[in-house]
Amino acid sequence: MDLGLAGKNAIITGASRGIGRATALEFAAEGTNVAICARGQDALDSTAAELRACGVKVYAASCDVSDAVSLSGFLNAANEALGGTDILVNNPSGFGMTDDEAGWQASLNTDMMATVRASWQVVPWMEQRGAGSIVHISSCSGLESGWPPAYAAVKAGLISHAKTMAAQLAQKKIRVNTVAPGSIEFEGGVWDMVKQHDRKMYDATLASIPSGRMGRAQEVAAAVVFLASPKAEWVSGAMLAVDGVQHKGIF
Repeated sequence: MDLGLAGKNAIITGASRGIGRATALEFAAEGTNVAICARGQDALDSTAAELRACGVKVYAASCDVSDAVSLSGFLNAANEALGGTDILVNNPSGFGMTDDEAGWQASLNTDMMATVRASWQVVPWMEQRGAGSIVHISSCSGLESGWPPAYAAVKAGLISHAKTMAAQLAQKKIRVNTVAPGSIEFEGGVWDMVKQHDRKMYDATLASIPSGRMGRAQEVAAAVVFLASPKAEWVSGAMLAVDGVQHKGIF
């Protein structure tokens, strides 16, 4: 299916590995120009090389999205390098897994405020182009109890933020949606680490997924790219769980 994304410009934050990397590659396969950032330079350079091999325009820069100045600088440079912004994917996570000041600050600064700040900054650029699409990467942990409170609460907050923005920006033809992945396993990722160091937790989580396996980053990426595309132009304010029915609730 041609998603109508060829020649569009997308910014993906936190895109050197995992879901962010897979999303950037999926956009590039559709002919979308991409800008990516991450903190780790080696992984960033490797992903940028893969993207350039797709024949699209690529901008890549190291950035700590939890720092407002660093994030703003990256976004400005990305917008200039690509020649405008049509799509923003807010992907990074601070993985605030502890219920203390450090855990809450990690989730609030990286997951929530980086998303809010990036959205503030790109919306005027999208207005200038007459339309746009923003996708927040949340988590199924934001849909039910049983997960680390700082991580889960902020992921739930992202869903609320996207819904509010979607209503506010609808008349400007800027759509805002959320994707909520379940447990996604990739090399060097959280669930890969859990598998190696806490097999009991890994097996218990795996047993809770009716589909019988962990998800793949590419499966999340495909959902993100569809939601960002013109094929989903009547979808805004939605939350799409990509989790193999790991989340059992009806909402």
